[in-house]
Amino acid sequence: MKLLDPSATGVYLITVTPFTDSGALDLASTDRMVDFCLDQGVTGLTVLGIMGEAPKLTAEESRVFVKQVLARVAGRVPVVVGVSSPGFAPMRELTESVMALGASGVMVAPPGTVRTDDQITAYFEMVNETLGPHVPWVLQDHPVATGVQMTAPVILRIVRNSPTCVMLKHEDCPGLAKLSAIRSALGAANERGEVRRVSILTGNGGGLFLPEELSRGADGAMTGFAYPEMMVDVCRAHAVGDVERAHDLFDAYLPLARYEQQQGIGLAVRKHLLAERGVIASAAVRKPGPKLSAADVADIRRLVERQSRRLAELG
Repeated sequence: MKLLDPSATGVYLITVTPFTDSGALDLASTDRMVDFCLDQGVTGLTVLGIMGEAPKLTAEESRVFVKQVLARVAGRVPVVVGVSSPGFAPMRELTESVMALGASGVMVAPPGTVRTDDQITAYFEMVNETLGPHVPWVLQDHPVATGVQMTAPVILRIVRNSPTCVMLKHEDCPGLAKLSAIRSALGAANERGEVRRVSILTGNGGGLFLPEELSRGADGAMTGFAYPEMMVDVCRAHAVGDVERAHDLFDAYLPLARYEQQQGIGLAVRKHLLAERGVIASAAVRKPGPKLSAADVADIRRLVERQSRRLAELG
């Protein structure tokens, strides 16, 4: 497996973790999910993210799932593994395990216990020590989930102090102004020879601001959506300069992407759609988790039908 590097672009899809109705890992569905993602043209995969229900897995289940994904991918695209943990010992253990299995890199978010700029930068200095000099890693900036606010200057400091940090996963929301500031600061520092370039992939749920984020300097997306082909096609259109086409494609999927991003039931919506598409056998969310009502399912059916009509009109 090729290691992750700062040139990464495109769509690194955050995958779900398939379970059976009883809550066990569903490895057959995992294989189908990997095949589906690759068929849709994703550039890479990210597993054990927040929407992958990573905190609900045991350490052994995490290793089994990652091993299954890597075996199915078979080196065709990079795979990033979320290894964020309250302690550095489990972070090191999981990192060593998944890198030995063939992962391309890992992703780390700050814990909710760090608050000041100095605390944040000191934490990531310890991350560098924990991961070692040979593991590429992704800095995850997701204050909605972590409660940690990392400003553009702090992110610049972290990148400057972290030779193996090759990517920023930007998912502050609203975050367009911050994205512009980060890209500008990193670009200026790179020109002065202070830092190397790092890739910036955006993670706002389902790509809700993807066309605008690409115009602000993002290199692609690292998020999840039951229709990854939307993000793939938007990124491709934008890359060749067809910005209007990118927006038109995005608009066709927007109502369903918005519905999927509801607090509380979003993951259940995504898994329901993936099950309806035949990607996974069960829409089960591991307990504790939400369940959809009959009204939710009716809403989703209506939105899928409307989406199909919009796409047919685009041609």
